[in-house]
Amino acid sequence: MDSLIHAAILGIVQGLTEFLPISSSAHLIFIPILLGWHDAFIDSAAFDVMLHMGTLVALLVYFWRDLVALLGAFVASIRERRIGDDPQRRLAWLLVVSVIPAAILGAALESFFDEAFRVHWEWIGIFALIGASLLWLGERRGTQSRGLDGMVLRDAVTIGVAQAAALFPGISRSGVTIAAGLFLGLTREAAARFSFLMAVPVIAGAGLWKARTLIGADLGGAQVDQLVVGIVMATIFGFIAIAFLLRFLRTNPTTVFIVYRVVFGAVVFAAWLGLWDR
Repeated sequence: MDSLIHAAILGIVQGLTEFLPISSSAHLIFIPILLGWHDAFIDSAAFDVMLHMGTLVALLVYFWRDLVALLGAFVASIRERRIGDDPQRRLAWLLVVSVIPAAILGAALESFFDEAFRVHWEWIGIFALIGASLLWLGERRGTQSRGLDGMVLRDAVTIGVAQAAALFPGISRSGVTIAAGLFLGLTREAAARFSFLMAVPVIAGAGLWKARTLIGADLGGAQVDQLVVGIVMATIFGFIAIAFLLRFLRTNPTTVFIVYRVVFGAVVFAAWLGLWDR
């Protein structure tokens, strides 16, 4: 029963932290350490990525109309060999461009990112503070004068490169892409919407790639139950987090998340130094 509770908690954590700009990977690594959980399966990179599939379902459900329209525009642009002035076609291609840097870096350094920061987990505190600094700078420097219709190729490349940095746990995929969007002059809501839309192919690709390690693996019934519970909870709370953040950013800055990241980083360092009784 404890293993199912742990899986449910991590599913909730994944659902919330994947979209709130506070880093899901950092929390999935650190929470079992902080709470003293000893379960090799739920502490594995494969389990983490499968939880991401729950947040992918949340994205597909929330943005299904946008995604259908973008897919149709993308196919039409290929069939007609032109983008023209169609904003949907342009946005579809900008999303394609934006996922390339993370896909290349993730494929090249998969094993490094899977293992290095599970051993040297103290680094996630540093990355959390770096991510907080980037959000703070984005808030201070951004003009917040452009929407998605005003994005150009340079914006997609910049945000795509920023997304690649989120492979370091603690940086936060949503956090660093929203920060990059703010730097480029996007409104908070536009930056978050682009971040969520570009997450669809990234999470899908990572999940399918990692699923190969589970295919043929000798998973017991308990582990399958853990996967199901974790994915369901990630889906539910991911949907809630998407709806909340898009609404929140229409009228509020990211200050609360910046403060949270600083506190989270401090807790990581306290645990690393032995000041937190684990």
